[in-house]
Amino acid sequence: MAKAPLPLRGLRARLVVAFALVAVVSSLSTGALAFREARTGVLQQSQDSVIQQFRNSVNDVAGSLPVVPSQSELQAVVRHVADTDPAQRWRVLATHGSLRAWSTSPDFERLSPELLRSVGTTRAAVFQRVNADGQPWLVVGMPVTYSTLQAKELELSGTVLYLVVPQNTEEAYVQAMVSGIERATLVALALAVVLALLAASGVLRPVRALRRATRRMAEGHLDVRLTVNGSDELADLSQSFNDTAAALEKSVAELRRLEAQARRFAADVSHELRTPLTAMAALTDVLDENALHHDRETGDALRLISEGTIRLSALVEDLMEISRFDAGAIELNLDEVDLAESVRRTLTSRGWQDQVKTDLPDPGVLRTRVDPRRLDVVMANLVGNALRHGAPPVRLTMSVREERTDMAWAVIEVSDSGPGIAEEAMPHIFERFYKASTSRTRSESSGLGLAITAENVHLHGGRIGAANLPWGGAAFTVELPLHRESSTADADTAGGR
Repeated sequence: MAKAPLPLRGLRARLVVAFALVAVVSSLSTGALAFREARTGVLQQSQDSVIQQFRNSVNDVAGSLPVVPSQSELQAVVRHVADTDPAQRWRVLATHGSLRAWSTSPDFERLSPELLRSVGTTRAAVFQRVNADGQPWLVVGMPVTYSTLQAKELELSGTVLYLVVPQNTEEAYVQAMVSGIERATLVALALAVVLALLAASGVLRPVRALRRATRRMAEGHLDVRLTVNGSDELADLSQSFNDTAAALEKSVAELRRLEAQARRFAADVSHELRTPLTAMAALTDVLDENALHHDRETGDALRLISEGTIRLSALVEDLMEISRFDAGAIELNLDEVDLAESVRRTLTSRGWQDQVKTDLPDPGVLRTRVDPRRLDVVMANLVGNALRHGAPPVRLTMSVREERTDMAWAVIEVSDSGPGIAEEAMPHIFERFYKASTSRTRSESSGLGLAITAENVHLHGGRIGAANLPWGGAAFTVELPLHRESSTADADTAGGR
């Protein structure tokens, strides 16, 4: 199952989110500081104005108020103070001992115990902000004092006036500031997103160009280069890419030149050796026929010469074949053949029919279009490799593997019971001139057989692989495309079941 892409995986999304977060944090921080300062200023200014006006009003009536006022005198003082600023809807309360007086309503419940205690012990105004009935209130308590000739400081008369003032106007100012800060935050967020998109476009443009260039280079276009603009880090990155691409193009060109030179050398050497080797092979055939007429030492020497000539001829033929693959000069001579019969002919022609256990379809069951000569090379190389480097029994099986309703594969497997292939050699088993063990470096194998086998399989659009069997031994598997019209058998029939 494909992994779902992360929502913030792209660089553009991350830039936008980063800009938005910075804008929100900055706006909220600035707004919070501005709100705190503005709120403090508004409330402080309103509070100082009310307290000063309340103090002045109390001082106006304090001189005419007796030390022990009556109920009517206390009520008159309350009424006078309440009329000082009718626009602010002052609620004035007064106490003296057990006497109580008020202007509009007895709001004594708004007087907190802390405020009452403070007023009883101080000669200055005491204030407190409270919330009641869902709205803010400013409560001020001010004791009435008088002076005497004997006392060095003001004396408390026992009369205390309280002021209860609603602060709806100030609260409205504060709410207006909150709304303004919210609107400013939204505007800042929108501007941050726009700036982030613009910045992302500028940053991502060279990044996208680098990505496209990298993909083209991965496809083999080593001449791709980036346009370098400016002198920032992205420009340095583009220049580094250009330098790397130029160095890589130069290295690859040199490698290709050396590889082509090596291929030409191998092809030329193989071609030049072929003519004298043909003459040598003819001569060794004549010498082999007369080997019985010579003494033992001479006969052994002639056999060594003959075997060496045969090995050298096989190596030259393999080199010629590889050269044709490299030059793209290989042509398939396709013919519809019976795969099982073709494999049987390969084994019979080399005398291997008694050394290999086979599990093949019946004649005429499995037919497809292949190049018979190249199929013979594939099977001969695989079986010969199993007989030389494996251990008996060597098995050869053929079956059909379904892939789609209109497509199937002919699967040919050659396995042995030997020690298998070393794990470190497995990735290189089809490379040219590779030998899986040092003990085989001087064997009759040229190291080209499996490479030629793989090339021939690939020419047919097939696949080849190698693996070690769990119970020991190695298995080589060849898969050739098998179209429906080329076969009249299903998988069970092709497997001989």
